[in-house]
Amino acid sequence: MRVYNFSAGPSMLPMDVLKKAQAEFLDYEGSGMSITEMSHRGKVFDAVAKKCEALFREVMGISDDYHVLFLQGGASQQFDAIPLNLMKTGKADYIVTGNFSGKAAKEAARYGDVKIVASSKEDNFTYIPKVSYEDFRADADYVHITSNNTIFGTRYAEFPKTPTPLVCDMSSEILSRVVDVNKFGLIYAGAQKNIAPAGLTIVIVRKDLAETSTPNCPTMLKYSTQANAESMYNTPPCFPIYMAMLVLEWIKGLGGVKEIQKINEYKAGLLYDFIDNSSYFTNSVHKDSRSIMNVPFVTPSAESDAEFVKEAANAGLVSLKGHRLVGGMRASIYNAMPVEGVEKLIAFMKDFEMKHK
Repeated sequence: MRVYNFSAGPSMLPMDVLKKAQAEFLDYEGSGMSITEMSHRGKVFDAVAKKCEALFREVMGISDDYHVLFLQGGASQQFDAIPLNLMKTGKADYIVTGNFSGKAAKEAARYGDVKIVASSKEDNFTYIPKVSYEDFRADADYVHITSNNTIFGTRYAEFPKTPTPLVCDMSSEILSRVVDVNKFGLIYAGAQKNIAPAGLTIVIVRKDLAETSTPNCPTMLKYSTQANAESMYNTPPCFPIYMAMLVLEWIKGLGGVKEIQKINEYKAGLLYDFIDNSSYFTNSVHKDSRSIMNVPFVTPSAESDAEFVKEAANAGLVSLKGHRLVGGMRASIYNAMPVEGVEKLIAFMKDFEMKHK
């Protein structure tokens, strides 16, 4: 029996994508091979990689001013790769809105002068801090933000205007809403939430920023190395690239990111409306900072939280346990989560509340 998987990642994939991958798994387009077996330098896979890049450019509106790189190491490796490539004068500004942005800032501090422009740590990361253009250093190399906070359930409703290139970790919301890529110097994302299985990292970097790197940047981490080799400097994560291609085809078939955004806003609206009107479940995130991808919530006690998670799993609603830093529950409702999954979760929550309040 298929369950509704509310995991923060790896997350569920669209059923249509899984079925297509299943049908093609043993013999991809008459090649006589699985996509997992063929050479990454052969013509068949080369066509897959090029199509995947073309689809990314199309659905996200990425111009020729940017490289689209298919890398490995997850978003966490980019915590080091970014300063090693971009911190050429030794300064960078960071906004800390959660666990991952904090880790990114900590890593960058190993390579230069990192200024924490703003943080919501004192309120357990329940909001996105307000900043102004003047808060940033004009002589910094870049400003780093994390657009969606997977653990604490916050996101930027609007992105800050900065005097230097804006670098953004979009791991848990890429492709979920329309974004003007031209406002960013670099966007990066781990694939395992909205794009593909774990193993692929997407880096969208403005070409002028990728031309040079700091002297101590390893060859493998240089964006110029990867760009010049068209992401084939070494063996890339072939299967996740193929799966990303299928997911992008699926998004395009639904009407693109604009239509996906409407669906995501509707799903999140249903869940937040129920929580806000409940006398049993609560969400502590400031309403103007709420994520539409990750929705944390709690019951009145840790004991009932644990009971909720257990009973939900028995009802086919799995991976709802909240992160250890927050506790309670977390419903990750990424692109592939159908409206029906959210509706079933709400129905279960209603029933649980009636039994326990």
